[in-house]
Amino acid sequence: MKLFLENGIVMEGQSFGAQAECEGEVVFTTGMSGYLEVLTDPSYFGQIVCFTFPLIGNYGVFQQESFLNDIDRIYESHRIWARGVLVAEHSESFSHALGKSSFAQWLQKQKIPALSNIDTRALTQILREHGTILGKIGHTKPKNFHDPLKGRFVPEVSPQKMEILEPKNSIGKTIAFLDCGAKNGIFRNFLRRGVRVLRLPFDQNPFELKEKFDGLFLSNGPGDPETVTETIEITRQALQKNIPIFGICLGNQILARAAGGKTKKMKYGHRGVNQPVTDLNSGSKNSKSRFKRCLITTQNHGFEVDASSLPSEFKEWMINLNDQSNEGIRHKTKPVFSVQFHPEACAGPEDAQYLFDEFIATL
Repeated sequence: MKLFLENGIVMEGQSFGAQAECEGEVVFTTGMSGYLEVLTDPSYFGQIVCFTFPLIGNYGVFQQESFLNDIDRIYESHRIWARGVLVAEHSESFSHALGKSSFAQWLQKQKIPALSNIDTRALTQILREHGTILGKIGHTKPKNFHDPLKGRFVPEVSPQKMEILEPKNSIGKTIAFLDCGAKNGIFRNFLRRGVRVLRLPFDQNPFELKEKFDGLFLSNGPGDPETVTETIEITRQALQKNIPIFGICLGNQILARAAGGKTKKMKYGHRGVNQPVTDLNSGSKNSKSRFKRCLITTQNHGFEVDASSLPSEFKEWMINLNDQSNEGIRHKTKPVFSVQFHPEACAGPEDAQYLFDEFIATL
């Protein structure tokens, strides 16, 4: 089996996943661990994921443990969403008290093609040099590389109907949660804090429901934010109704577009568990400390908010320390804000989990 890239480069590897072929956007992600969370993250739908860490699968695959409906304690969803996997080496054996099967067995069961013996360092350098590249895992080079969904991936990963998630210890607050491909880690954070969740399809207008809610949440998800017109329009209505709004990842881009701002494709997307972010509100005369607050964050996105396009009532809140790209926006007077990274930290650091508390305090 081979990896064919849109720019003509071909890499030969050893198949260890499902005996199948796939096409998608080839991206790389950093991190010594977290392959279970990465591959079950709906944000990776439509992508072939290259893991930069040289050995993947050494702690095996755990048993799913759903504690409420299909919300799992470990996995980010009920299945693998990435189309393919690329590694330098996969661990044929595994060692972990919770391990139930090997990485290869999991991929085979989920019908996901994968290649090992790929020079992931060279591939990462190619992706860093050329930016986004379409690719194929298979035996023959395709005549044309194309994305049949044209970046509109959200309808493929969003739920089809409303679902109500009741916490064990309710604090009497409810949020309307527009699920554009949300990670279970976000649900776990809200439920742990006693918040009742109305889990809605991406195009379900919560203002047309009989259910009452105290705030609106915009989830992460895959694809081009410009294509999620239904969610953008719902968010635009929410801004006019003056209710608290919190967005994560794709939710940051949706909020910006609903406010009248623009988004753009990044040449180098951010995917990994070690992205440094600065809070621009910190270190000011009104803050408790004169030092800027830096967070180490988990990220997975290929689009960004164009901060220069934001309307006057919004301000840039967070920036990435590596490339100065936008990492969050907030309204100057209303309880409306969003971040480009993943504060639920699955997998990754927990520096930003306080943002859930900040949002809940506004409900």
